[in-house]
Amino acid sequence: MKQVVLNIDEKKYKFFMELIKNFDFITVTPESTAKKQVLKQIATGMQAAILADKGGIKTRSAKSFLNEL
Repeated sequence: MKQVVLNIDEKKYKFFMELIKNFDFITVTPESTAKKQVLKQIATGMQAAILADKGGIKTRSAKSFLNEL
């Protein structure tokens, strides 16, 4: 599944949402849910960074990471 982020003019938002809901192949995620998901991912990343800093999880060097790319 692909994901698209759109910026819609405030005046046209309601119309756009009504239009898009008529397509059965599109799932609309409410803004509040999307924001919560992003915040949860950030919190998880911060926890991992703190654990890595304290030696709680195994890390690898930046060189190793870049070589993988």
